[in-house]
Amino acid sequence: QIAPLQRITRFITAQGGVPGIQLAHAGRKASTYRPWLGKQGSVKLEEGGWQPVGPSKIAFDPQHTPPRELTHDEIQDVIAAFVASTERALRAGFKVVEIHAAHGYLLHQFLSPLSNQRRDEYGSSFENRIRLTLQVVEAVRKVWPAELPLFVRVSATDWVEDGWNPDETVELARRLRGLGVDLIDVSSGGTSVNAEIPTGPGYQTRFAERVRKESEIATGTVGMITEPAQAEHILRTGQADIIFLARELLRDPYWPLHADDDLGGNKATWPAQYQRATSRANPIHESDLRD
Repeated sequence: QIAPLQRITRFITAQGGVPGIQLAHAGRKASTYRPWLGKQGSVKLEEGGWQPVGPSKIAFDPQHTPPRELTHDEIQDVIAAFVASTERALRAGFKVVEIHAAHGYLLHQFLSPLSNQRRDEYGSSFENRIRLTLQVVEAVRKVWPAELPLFVRVSATDWVEDGWNPDETVELARRLRGLGVDLIDVSSGGTSVNAEIPTGPGYQTRFAERVRKESEIATGTVGMITEPAQAEHILRTGQADIIFLARELLRDPYWPLHADDDLGGNKATWPAQYQRATSRANPIHESDLRD
């Protein structure tokens, strides 16, 4: 995969961007159907699925296959796999790596008492539940150049009583800062199908703000941030250091350029082929139709 990824990273760099990659292990959420197929739960073995693994034999929901509990040796293999992926990412030309420890994927599964009911050194207490995430980050930081950013994505809360919570997130962020993490990407949820999440514009920014202030580390925030003025307010009021955009960029890939225009920056450089369309106020002429 390295050679094809190098073509992508070279192109991103040539356009003035910085290529980044997110590394994750799905854990008990693995072996599922593509979302757009309209099917829920795990893919059956006879249909090409496989046995998922996790910290404990607890399925995400009744439609998912219960995972096989990882052994101690297999946990060490997971750490090694993250390291190998990081080394491949570096050779492929990526300049930012983000370790995904959120949204109910494997590292989050170890963090949350809802999915982790182990009784060994990787379960039960807070110190034990954060052990794998810390070990992965420590190992990755050793092979990822010090001058290149390392992010970690976390779910600040499970939105479920007795689940992973903001207090634990703040303390985990402190530990990650000490291991050389540059920024915490703060999201929420994903480990419980029964979570009641009060979604709304900027509903997760308060978690990023708390981590930023109490853990003294840079944070990014995400979730229903759709308007330039809204994003600018989050940054100027110190709620976060970076705005992460996902679905809004799918809707409008040129959102940052429009935002620059809306906020009066006038610093953005549009591709030459798009310059005639940079302003929404530009009228359409007959010559445009011929073009």
